[in-house]
Amino acid sequence: MRDVSRKPDTLRTASAEATLKCLPATIAAIRTGAVPKADPVAVARVAGIQAAKNTSLLIPYCHQVPLDFAGVEITLREDTILIASRVTAVWKTGVEMEALAAASGAALTLYDMLKIIDGSMEIREVHLTGKKGGKTDFRPSGSPPEKLAAGVLVLSDRVSRGESEDSSGKAIRGRLESLGVPVSEFGILPDDRALIAAELTRWADSLNLDLVITTGGTGIGPRDSTPEATASVIDRELPGVAEALRAHGQERNRYSMLSRGVAGIRGRTLFVNLPGSERAVNESLDVLLPWILHALDVIRGSRHGKE
Repeated sequence: MRDVSRKPDTLRTASAEATLKCLPATIAAIRTGAVPKADPVAVARVAGIQAAKNTSLLIPYCHQVPLDFAGVEITLREDTILIASRVTAVWKTGVEMEALAAASGAALTLYDMLKIIDGSMEIREVHLTGKKGGKTDFRPSGSPPEKLAAGVLVLSDRVSRGESEDSSGKAIRGRLESLGVPVSEFGILPDDRALIAAELTRWADSLNLDLVITTGGTGIGPRDSTPEATASVIDRELPGVAEALRAHGQERNRYSMLSRGVAGIRGRTLFVNLPGSERAVNESLDVLLPWILHALDVIRGSRHGKE
């Protein structure tokens, strides 16, 4: 199985359809209740829901997804039966296979219950009709990523003195550039509140960076001052960003509750504080990217939800 433990939960939906070709007389038998094995439509609906809930038992590499909803609708036509399924979950992976399993399970159940009166039936097609959720649902509404300018600021006494190697700043740079967001500024400073505030101000006011991500100095150590420096620079705070990062982190490491990082806006520049460890940085970026890029569109004047 693929390890999805780093991925954040998002609302996932998927829908699928299956078509069963049969004789008109078979449709008539269903309508009049003349099928020997009871009502196939009611049974097939339940079978489809059960198939969705047990997809991981049927398909080896599917994850066990806690479904919030699974539904099957069955429509009788002149010589076909249309099965439509819809599945919803708030989870780390998509639910396409669950929707396809629901449609397939219902179609197979109909076939099983109706074969006694119709040997000509065919399951013509099973296909996905829609899906939403996750990174594939993200589409920036404003300028393309190559027009953005980002900065990464590493804050550590030891790294600034050359006593320790930076890995978290390099991780941020790599993740941003993998999305096509160029990092035009990269700096290292000691844990000095005045120096940090001055550099953040310069990057926003003089260099006009769109996004600045800091790493380090967010804890409760005597020299940790990144949150205070950032708070003194920003005009508007974005508490939801910091809350999302801490919530995601605490599911993986309870020490994340000690992080004091903040996020906010100064003019047209978005600031986000991340912890100092490479592991914590990568976990935080799993939450931020690519969705934080939408904030840059909104700061530039695009409307929420505009595509």
